[in-house]
Amino acid sequence: MDRERLTITLHKSILAKVDKLIDGTKIRNRSHAIESLITQSLTTKVSQAVILVGGKGINMRPFTFEMPKGLFPVGGKPILEHIVEMLRKFEVRDIIFSIGHLGEKIKEHFGSGKKWDVRITYVAEEKEAGTGGALRLAQRHITSDTFLVIHGDILIDINLSDFISFHKEQATLATIALTSVVDPSSYGGVVLHGTDITQFTEKPQKGKQKSQLISCGLYLFNKDIFQYLPPKQVSRLEDIFPKLAENHQLSGFLFEGRWVDIGTPQAYEKAIKEWGRRI
Repeated sequence: MDRERLTITLHKSILAKVDKLIDGTKIRNRSHAIESLITQSLTTKVSQAVILVGGKGINMRPFTFEMPKGLFPVGGKPILEHIVEMLRKFEVRDIIFSIGHLGEKIKEHFGSGKKWDVRITYVAEEKEAGTGGALRLAQRHITSDTFLVIHGDILIDINLSDFISFHKEQATLATIALTSVVDPSSYGGVVLHGTDITQFTEKPQKGKQKSQLISCGLYLFNKDIFQYLPPKQVSRLEDIFPKLAENHQLSGFLFEGRWVDIGTPQAYEKAIKEWGRRI
C-alpha cells in the first residue's frame, strides 16, 4: 500500500493517550497508532448485519427438533442474544435474520428488536437454501455498500471496529475472520499469504490440511458479492470462497479473542464452561 511521510505536531497530552494504544503487536509504534486512529475516524461505518439462522442443527438433535440452535442458552441468555448485543456494542443496529427451521420461535423471541435497541427484519426460507441462498434472500433489504454476515451458532470475542477498518484497507470484496485450531478438518481451512487468502478448502481432509487457520463464520462483504452467488437456487458461501481467493478478492483477518462454533454437544458444553459467566 502506498504511503507518504507526514510530519505533525501534537500536544504532549494527546501523545500520551496515543502511546497508551501501543502494545507491540496490534499497534506497533506511535506512527502506527496515529494511522490507526485516523483510519477508524475516516472509515465509513458498517451499520447492517445478516445473521444466518436457517439451519436444522442436525448434529444437535434431538434438542433441535423443538428449539432452534440459536436459542440455546449460554450464560442465562440465548446464543443469538450474545450476537445481537455484540453487534449493538459496535453500533450495528440494522439486523436481518435469515430464518428457516423453527424460525418462528426466533421471531417470537426477538420481535422487532426494540428490547435490544436494534431493528430486526426477517427473511424466511420456503425450503432449505444453503448459506448462500439464505444471504440471497436478504439481498433486497441490504442498503449498505458493506455489510456483516455471521452464522447464528457462534460466539466470538472480536473488535468489530478493527475488523471493519481492516476490510476497508484491503479493498477486497470479502474478508473472513480467522482463528487457529489443532484440527481444521471440521471447518473451512484457509491458506494465508500476508493478508490475502490464497486457498479456501471446506472441511479439509484430516492430516492433509495446509494450515491450522480456519474461518470463524464471520464475514464482511461488499455488495458486489452477489455477483458470485447463483440466483434462485441452493448455494453455499463456502463454495464461492475458492473463486474469490483465485481472483484475489478474499482477505483474512486474524484475531486473538475467544471463539466457539456450537455445532456439536461437545462444543455446546465448551461454550457453557468458557462463556457462561464471562460474556
